[in-house]
Amino acid sequence: MLQPGTDAPDFSVNDHNGNTINLKDYRGKKIVIWFYPKADTPGCTMEGQGFRDDIKIFEDKNIQIFGVSLDNEADNKAFAEKFSFPYPLLCDVNREIALEYQAVKSAEDNYAARITYVIGEDGKILESIESVDTKTHSKDLCSRLSL
Repeated sequence: MLQPGTDAPDFSVNDHNGNTINLKDYRGKKIVIWFYPKADTPGCTMEGQGFRDDIKIFEDKNIQIFGVSLDNEADNKAFAEKFSFPYPLLCDVNREIALEYQAVKSAEDNYAARITYVIGEDGKILESIESVDTKTHSKDLCSRLSL
């Protein structure tokens, strides 16, 4: 995984609504990027619902949430609408973000690893989280003093 203190790789990708998301446009905010293997699967749903349920806490701390998977816009849109996710799901169909952030080992991988990064206001990695409990991940992040 990318190590804390390193620059977070910039990216430009569509979200589930077809909007182009450029990481550099979010400088000045902390960012949580949570990679998930597949839209609308049990673990990913549980993890996504945690971020949904805690969104106000993140917003109050000026933290932007991005979910990232290798799913296409249609699949991520259906996922976001089914569970009322209020944050963008990024559609990394070309695996560019997942490769840069080491969520996949190769462009042939079918699923991203379940990992998370916290990026600081200055664009540097603050935290790399390799082991995630889908039931408590969002609450664990919310409770940390570093956020």
